[in-house]
Amino acid sequence: MENRVTGQHFELRSQVREFLAEQLAAGAFVPSVDAWLCGWDENFTAALARRGWLGMTVPEQYGGHGRSFDERFVVTEELLAAGAPVAAHWIADRQIVPSLLKYGTEEQKSTFLPRIVRGECFFGIGMSEPDSGSDLASVRTRAVRVEGGWSITGTKVWTSGAQRAHAFIVLARTNPVDPAHRHAGLSQFIVDLQAPKVDVRPIISMNGGHHFNEVVLDEVFVPDIRVFGEIGNGWAQVTSELSFERSGPERFLSTFPLLTGSVEHPTAQHEPADPELGRLVARVAGLHHMSTAVADALQRGENPDVPAAVVKVLGTTVEGDIAEFADQRTGDDTQPDPRWAHLVATAVDQRPGFTLRGGTNEVLRGVIARGLGMR
Repeated sequence: MENRVTGQHFELRSQVREFLAEQLAAGAFVPSVDAWLCGWDENFTAALARRGWLGMTVPEQYGGHGRSFDERFVVTEELLAAGAPVAAHWIADRQIVPSLLKYGTEEQKSTFLPRIVRGECFFGIGMSEPDSGSDLASVRTRAVRVEGGWSITGTKVWTSGAQRAHAFIVLARTNPVDPAHRHAGLSQFIVDLQAPKVDVRPIISMNGGHHFNEVVLDEVFVPDIRVFGEIGNGWAQVTSELSFERSGPERFLSTFPLLTGSVEHPTAQHEPADPELGRLVARVAGLHHMSTAVADALQRGENPDVPAAVVKVLGTTVEGDIAEFADQRTGDDTQPDPRWAHLVATAVDQRPGFTLRGGTNEVLRGVIARGLGMR
């Protein structure tokens, strides 16, 4: 695997690095932490689209490039390592594309995939709900059959980018809860975020950032052509999608600019042979191998839910440790460069969310334990 990635894709990796160097030199972006969540820049997304680096795994018949998950991994890893602003297209490219290819109708693929590839259509995810935590089976949003479609009522929370996105995929209950089969009776729908009776309410982070939202649906009409997958198959579809959400390089590279900065930045207080720095580099290298293995499994059409959960738990832990490492070694008695100080402070502010998003690490340890116990 490693020989194939470093050999076959070396040229692609070099092209991405050259592109990023050009963008930095032109002042197109300033490296940031958590850029895949907070760095919304539609111009940068358009530039990636022009290079063919969006929708890389989308077949050519839908306007895509028909490339592999390995190749997509190379591109996304380089973008994240550079702290590039990729939030606008991230969810659509990471999660919606493979879900549409697997569960979408021909009309849905033809409508959304070409626009995603061109960087013109942005998506959100409507899974989490207030007071539900990571228990997706407790979904209370309801979809009721009406003439020509469905009427959806409920509230989704932590919906990243909903204030700017065009649509999101909503998990709703289409049948009453069966205590013996809590995962049954769930379905998914593609909902227009600009549709009547959709209310997007901002959730402002403690540092003033706005990337999370609460989305209230009040009898929102969704036509039959926007039913996603099969009615009643929502749980199987969601768990399949979560492998894409949990296993990517964004689960261990959110704070990578701090790791490179800790080596290069003159105000970072550490010895050149700092053993903790070495340990962090080694942990990131190990996660790179694990995450590429998951990408390879996805390429084969497998559902690597347990390995993806492992990557998420270990990855979000190490990116938090990188934030702490940079914070401790910046020091209060120095006069750090304002950009570096802002980068460190942002990482520290964001750190509490690392192990929560995409399913809490506590819940995922249960997923791992059950998965390993069944093997």
